[in-house]
Amino acid sequence: MEKLLWSIALPGFGQLLNGKYLKGILLIFLEFLVNVMGNLNTIILLSFHGEIDKAIQQADYQWLMFYPCLYFFAMWDAYKDAGGGKEPYSFLPFVFVAYFVTVGTIYSSNLTLFGELLGPIWLPMLSVIPGLFVGLLLKRILAKIHRKEVKR
Repeated sequence: MEKLLWSIALPGFGQLLNGKYLKGILLIFLEFLVNVMGNLNTIILLSFHGEIDKAIQQADYQWLMFYPCLYFFAMWDAYKDAGGGKEPYSFLPFVFVAYFVTVGTIYSSNLTLFGELLGPIWLPMLSVIPGLFVGLLLKRILAKIHRKEVKR
C-alpha cells in the first residue's frame, strides 16, 4: 500500500521503492514532461483560485489527455509490483478511472455544473468517482463469473 501511495504523490516513486529504477525514472521523466507541456501546475493553481476560464486557456489538452493514463498506470504498476493485484481483474478500477478521467479532461472546457464551468482540473477529478465505481463493479462481476468457471 505504501508504494501505491507514493505513486499517487508522484508517478514513478512507487517503482523506485519497488526497486524498478529504470521504470521509475522513466515515469518520473514522463510525468515532468506532460506536466510542463500541458501547463498542469499553472492550471491547478488557476483552478484552485476559481479562475476556470484562464485555466482552460492555459491548458494544452493534447498533453493533458496523456496524463490520466500515465498517472493511473504508475499507480497500478507500483501496486502490482508490491504484491497487490493478485486477484483476477484487479487492474480494472485503475483502467476505468484513467478512462473516465481522460473523458472528463476532454469535456472539461465545456461541461457546466450549476452554471459554472468545471475546467481541466475539477471535472477530471470528479470523474474519478464514476470510474472507480464502474471499475470495481465490473471487477466484481467478472471475478464472480471467473470463480463459477473455475468451480466447474
